[in-house]
Amino acid sequence: MADTTKDKILTYALTPLSWIYGAVVSFRNYLFDKDILKSERFNIPVITVGNLTVGGTGKTPHVEYLIDYLSAVYNVAVLSRGYMRKTKGFVLACDKSTPDTIGDEPYQIYQKYGFRVKVAVCENRKTGIRELQKIDPNINLVILDDGFQHRFIKPKVSILLTEYNRPFYTDKLLPLGRLREAIDSRHRAHFVIVTKCPENITPLNCRIMINNLGLRAFQKTFFTRYTYNNIMPVFPNDSPYSVQLSSLTADDGILLVSGIDNPRGFIKYFRQFNAKVKIAHYPDHHDFTRKDIENISKTFAKMNCARKLIITTEKDAARLACNPYFPHELKPRTFYLPISVHMINRPEEGDFMQMLKKLIDATEH
Repeated sequence: MADTTKDKILTYALTPLSWIYGAVVSFRNYLFDKDILKSERFNIPVITVGNLTVGGTGKTPHVEYLIDYLSAVYNVAVLSRGYMRKTKGFVLACDKSTPDTIGDEPYQIYQKYGFRVKVAVCENRKTGIRELQKIDPNINLVILDDGFQHRFIKPKVSILLTEYNRPFYTDKLLPLGRLREAIDSRHRAHFVIVTKCPENITPLNCRIMINNLGLRAFQKTFFTRYTYNNIMPVFPNDSPYSVQLSSLTADDGILLVSGIDNPRGFIKYFRQFNAKVKIAHYPDHHDFTRKDIENISKTFAKMNCARKLIITTEKDAARLACNPYFPHELKPRTFYLPISVHMINRPEEGDFMQMLKKLIDATEH
């Protein structure tokens, strides 16, 4: 009863703030819609990948999915704000980059795809695109990571993500909920991708979701799920052996370390194995301090198991690999879980990549 009363008080307190926030954001969008605030279109196609909510929809894995396909056809650059980095302005990723200089997600993308695409960060995305064009005039496609709300750029294609278990149409505006802007903004997107779907999703589930999204005729809906690969060492030079998750027994233990917005899928995946699971969860984009690492080490030491592992997410691995406080003795036991995006086949909707390329290559009118 006490929790219910507390929730009601919190709702009453936050609702007016949510109305004010919504009014401000809606007015800003109105200014862009009426061309009072100007959106700039560049002479090369720009794809935005974003969401209506604060974090948790899988933007980075989907940007990587686009890179995998599009970098074989275009000279691709990826531009991000570089959230939580300790630098300012335009920074081009290079071999000396760290999560502190470019942010954990751009660092992850650069580590995986730096040999195929340019990766850069800049708070001002227009400046960022201009700088990229100066550095490499051959760039003919830019992917804006988390760019849906950045309306000073007019994208050629806009991709909006929403999570299957937390769709935007069930949410409320900040600070009462997690929405950055009203759900009417979904109509700016060319594609809406429902992410993190269950493996057993049915055509009926898809149809219900599509109906609830309430999209317009020109908008297309696609569904994706994650596939998980075998764990990989965070510190490959310090890991003398590989571990197959299927070999774990009830005598083994896993300490899951995560600093992501929604770790439920990550945790659920490891619950299926025989090993004992302990969880150390931190806020999204967490910068692990000396105290955090000490607490992780103490928790790990207390696990009374025949074989013990620390397993983290791919994004957190980027920060831990560069963390000066991480104990050398734990490095051989520390791994991360790579994930890949798998497009769920729905023939009635068509081929996503073919439709995307058609929009990218379309002549402007």
